[in-house]
Amino acid sequence: MDAQAATSVNNPRAQKAPNYTTGPLAISKGSNIAINIFFWIYSVLCLLPLVLIIMISFTDEKTVLTNGYSFFPEKFSLAAYQFLLEDWAQITKSFGVSMFVTIVGTAISLLIMALYAYPISRKDFPHRNIFSFFIFFTMLFNGGLVPWYLVYTQVADMKNTLASLILPLLVQGFFVLMMRTFFSTTIPMELLEAATIDGASESRVFAQIVLPLSLPVLATVALFQTVNYWNDWFLSLVFISGEGGKGMVSLQFLMYRTMLDIQFLSSNTTAAQGLSQSGGLVNVPTETVRMAMAVVGIGPIVIAYPFFQRYFIQGLTIGAVKG
Repeated sequence: MDAQAATSVNNPRAQKAPNYTTGPLAISKGSNIAINIFFWIYSVLCLLPLVLIIMISFTDEKTVLTNGYSFFPEKFSLAAYQFLLEDWAQITKSFGVSMFVTIVGTAISLLIMALYAYPISRKDFPHRNIFSFFIFFTMLFNGGLVPWYLVYTQVADMKNTLASLILPLLVQGFFVLMMRTFFSTTIPMELLEAATIDGASESRVFAQIVLPLSLPVLATVALFQTVNYWNDWFLSLVFISGEGGKGMVSLQFLMYRTMLDIQFLSSNTTAAQGLSQSGGLVNVPTETVRMAMAVVGIGPIVIAYPFFQRYFIQGLTIGAVKG
């Protein structure tokens, strides 16, 4: 055996990588084109419902009721958006509340869950199993709606405050366990020990080593938390009421309340006639305004997604078998 062959046998990395252009694993050029065409068609089919919603939101209400949904509206109209944005001051306030709650809530949530997940991922932490059980227990059981409400309103006195829209969603047990799995399987313990030997404190190791290496899982959790905070309307329904909470409701709750008003007017002929006689809207859009709400509500999430997409897929493969 010559020297080159011996080196190849002794060093697996020096062996030639498999050639997927020839042999039984080869993928023909035609197959590659067919696969690309399939995924292009699949991507277009995924986008069609969103396009349909946008087109319906710009369609005249009578046209929708007469001809049904269409990608090419016969009559263009902005009535749905005019009805939805009629109270512009309240829309602006609610949009600001949703943005503030989403940004602040996501940032604080990431920090707290990372601070909880990192210690229980360390094998040298003596109480890791106890704290892991605490967070896992919350995924199986809760105290119930009434005690939960009383704690936030009577004990913590958070009714009609922005904190009541942030704290209930602050810690999610599943995301904590996801972070713990990432920390324990991805970050080498030897790296942390080396930093400790060099004199780095635990807080410095966490801030300068663990967090920069954990961008995939942080981005994944941040995306999910952003969606949770932005789409939440239930907390505004429960904790924001009366004159003390005027103007502090989220955008999603404001649109939810608008939808309930429209449904009430549609099903109550007397109320609709009274609105018409008092100079209100004669033709209240029902179908098109639903689509306009979806467009307004989904906008910030669509804008935020590209910033997380870089790490999103890598973060979803946490715990997967790697070869």
